[in-house]
Amino acid sequence: MIYLDNAATTRRKPPQVIDAVVNAMTTMGNAARGAHSSSLEASRALYDARCKLAKLLGCPQPDHVIFTANSTEALNIAINGTLNPGDHVISTDLEHNSVLRPLYRLEEAGTISLDFVPADRLGNIDYAGFERLIRPETRAIVCTHGSNLTGTLVDLKRVGEICRRNSLLFIVDASQTAGAVPVHMEEMGVDILCFTGHKGLMGPQGTGGLCVRPGVEIRPWKVGGSGVHSYDRSQPQDYPTRLEAGTLNSHGIMGLSAALDFIQEVGVEEIARHEAALTRRFYDGVSRIDGVTVYGDFSQPERGAIVTLNIRDYDSAEMSDALSQAYDIATRPGAHCAPRMHQALGTVDQGAVRFSFAWYNTQEEVDAAIQAVAELAQR
Repeated sequence: MIYLDNAATTRRKPPQVIDAVVNAMTTMGNAARGAHSSSLEASRALYDARCKLAKLLGCPQPDHVIFTANSTEALNIAINGTLNPGDHVISTDLEHNSVLRPLYRLEEAGTISLDFVPADRLGNIDYAGFERLIRPETRAIVCTHGSNLTGTLVDLKRVGEICRRNSLLFIVDASQTAGAVPVHMEEMGVDILCFTGHKGLMGPQGTGGLCVRPGVEIRPWKVGGSGVHSYDRSQPQDYPTRLEAGTLNSHGIMGLSAALDFIQEVGVEEIARHEAALTRRFYDGVSRIDGVTVYGDFSQPERGAIVTLNIRDYDSAEMSDALSQAYDIATRPGAHCAPRMHQALGTVDQGAVRFSFAWYNTQEEVDAAIQAVAELAQR
C-alpha cells in the first residue's frame, strides 16, 4: 500500500516505537501506584517522556506536560477547564470538530458566546479579524496551528501577540503540526498547547496531551484515582496530577517516548523539509491535470504536508475508493471533521480527497499517486 493518509494517523512508525511498547507491556508497573521497582521505573519513564515533550514543544516546565488519550481529550480539558459563564471566545473557520463541538456545546448551554474569524476560498484567514471580534468579555482565542483539510498554517506568534496585548488566553490545537513542523509554545505566546501522539509525533494511537504555561489554572475535566492524597475528597491540585485521574496509557507513552528520541535524532526541521518537498512535488504534478481542483493556498512558504483535491464533480468517496481498489493508495475523502472549512471552500456536498505525507513517504510513491490521479481524471 502507498499510505497517504498521515493526517489521520501515521501508519509507519520508527521500529524503536514498537520495541518500546512491547518492552513496556512486559516490564512496566503502574506509575505512582506502588513503591516496588516496576512502579518506580514507570514513574521515572513517564517523567522522562514529559521532559522530552517539554523540550520539543517549548513548554517551560516538564510537570506542566499532561498526558491524555488524544488531542480531542486534551482540547476538552483545556476548553471546559478554563472558560466561565459569560465568557466570549474567538475561534476560526479552520477548526476541527475537536475544537468546534466543545465550544458549540458551551454556547448552546448559554455558558459562552462565540465568534469565528472567517476563511476565504483559499482557506486563509485575515488576522485583523481577531482584533475586530474582541469584546470586553472576550476570554480566549482557541485555534488550530494547521488545517487538517488544506494544510494552511496559522501564524501562532502573530495570534499570540494579539492575545498578550489584550490579556486573552491562547489555546492551540497542534494535532497536525507537533513533530512535523517546529513548535515552541513559549516563543509563540501559547498558553495551552494540545497535541496528539499518533500523527506527526509518530507514536502509538491512544497517546496525546497538553502543555500548560505556568500560572494557567485548568479545572479538572475528570477526577478519580491519582495515587497520591487518597484521603482527600477532591483531586490534587498540583500539575500534572490535577489533570491525570486514572491509570495512564504508560505502554503507549513509552512508544511515544521512543518516537521522540527518533524525532530528536532526525530533527523536526529535516522532517519538515522532507515532507514539504513531497507535498510540493505532488501539488506541482496534480495541479496541472485537466479537471483537477486543488484547495488551499500553495503560495505560502510554510504549510502542512497536505494536498486536498477533487476531480470535476466526482464524489470524493468514490474517488478515494478507486484510488484504494485500483491503485492501493490510501487517502481520506469526505468532510474530514472540518465542516466550517468545507463551507468556506464550497465543498460541502462533494467533500474532497485528502493526500497527506509524512517522513516515511518517498518521491516514488508521490509520482505513483500523481499518475493515478491523472488516469482517474481521464475517465
